[in-house]
Amino acid sequence: MKKEYSELIGAVHSLFIEREWTLASAESCTGGLISHWITSLSGASGFFRAGLVAYAGQIKIDLLRVPVETIEKYGVVSEETAKAMAIGAMVLMKTDYAVATTGNLGPDTMEGKARGLIYIAVCNWNRTLTRELTLSGSRSENKQQASAEAIRLILELAEANGQDV
Repeated sequence: MKKEYSELIGAVHSLFIEREWTLASAESCTGGLISHWITSLSGASGFFRAGLVAYAGQIKIDLLRVPVETIEKYGVVSEETAKAMAIGAMVLMKTDYAVATTGNLGPDTMEGKARGLIYIAVCNWNRTLTRELTLSGSRSENKQQASAEAIRLILELAEANGQDV
């Protein structure tokens, strides 16, 4: 793991433990890498409740309660689906915050969307932040970059808690 990534994860640990917040993840394209990274440092059990790899669309619907209409209208690879996944994870796992990722790591287009298109959503009970990425690395590189950006977005929302974002 890159030093930069370790520092980001350490910052999440410190902030969530200090403020006694809980976190969950719902990952599709990142395949559990965010959860893996968060739990790679000791002390994660103090704030990290659970991570769900919701790779199949039906799991997003059945477990995370992503509305079928959202997937039909916008697709699995969409900002709307990422938002619904994050909110669904927060509700399902009863946490203060949740992060979700969905996207196309390739090698082919998916739903008419290019390889490397990824959506990240992070939410708490007051707001949701999203980020769209267009990555051009290998499948593994894109997964790592998306996971790192998800960690950054968690920090962005957590640090802004109580402030206007």
